[in-house]
Amino acid sequence: MNSYKVLNKQFFQKEAFSLVPIRLEDRFDIMQWRNEQIYHLRQNKPLTEADQEQYFKNVLAKLFDEDQPNQILFSFMENDVCVGYGGLVHINWIDKNAEISFIMNTVLEKNRFKEIWSVYLELIQIVAFDDLKLHKIYTYAFDLRPHLYEILIDSKFIEEARLKEHCFFDHKHIDVVMHSKINNSITLRKVTDQDLEITFQWATNKDIRKYSIQKKEIGYDEHEKWFFSKIHADDCYYYIAIYEDIPIGSIRFDIININEVLISFLLNPKYQGRGFGKQILEKGCDLVQKDVNLKKIVGVVHESNLPSLKTFRSLNFNEYRDSESYITFFKNINHENR
Repeated sequence: MNSYKVLNKQFFQKEAFSLVPIRLEDRFDIMQWRNEQIYHLRQNKPLTEADQEQYFKNVLAKLFDEDQPNQILFSFMENDVCVGYGGLVHINWIDKNAEISFIMNTVLEKNRFKEIWSVYLELIQIVAFDDLKLHKIYTYAFDLRPHLYEILIDSKFIEEARLKEHCFFDHKHIDVVMHSKINNSITLRKVTDQDLEITFQWATNKDIRKYSIQKKEIGYDEHEKWFFSKIHADDCYYYIAIYEDIPIGSIRFDIININEVLISFLLNPKYQGRGFGKQILEKGCDLVQKDVNLKKIVGVVHESNLPSLKTFRSLNFNEYRDSESYITFFKNINHENR
């Protein structure tokens, strides 16, 4: 099987479906589907077997070894049978964006269009955002299949542009519709010694500290001592949130009782308002549960910290007022449902 040099992973799976680097043996099925669906493709004539052979040999074969290919194509499999193909095309490595391309086996369109497109979008986002770290992906579609737009909206794409009467089809000019999605996915990793400086910057940031329980100023030596005590402690689980290779926040879980942890998390104010706080809290709770046999997760929030209050409530934490100024949030862990 071929593999793409640019990808860290070659196989992306969701239940019975998977994406694998485009397979030579699927070339004539793909040709047939393209010819049957030529009406919505940027293809001005039916493909021949000779065309397809030449394309696979002279164009696609070179992509696997390129550091920055202009397209990355996959066979879309269901239970090891190719039922479609697509990928990322017109890749702009400077601006970190790409167009999504996909067609499925024509016979599946009538009854399984939404199902297959939805799974494909989920998988191609993993390729684009998690593996390639692209910033934006988009679709470019002749305005012929409005049922596709509903699927894109359900997958959190937005209609970004409508190019009025942009292409000539069936003796008339029709619109082109573009939907897009920005990469707002973060990852968490364990804190390392190299995070001392960035955590000190956050600890002394006035916009972050105004919501802290401890209000006094923090010196570098004090922070350094605290920092290394935390990352080497057996009762502390400390993670850094990463977005597009940049640290943007952190979350820490301190064991306070048997099977109970206290949450402390923060987000660089520059990145507020984009849903990152919720991701940090949700992913952090999921991650720590893999390391600790928890029964309860607790967080304490000042009543003026509206973003954090909203974040805890959005994840269905229980709450009660702990004092005049602070609200305690907690979630009991049901291990049977994990």
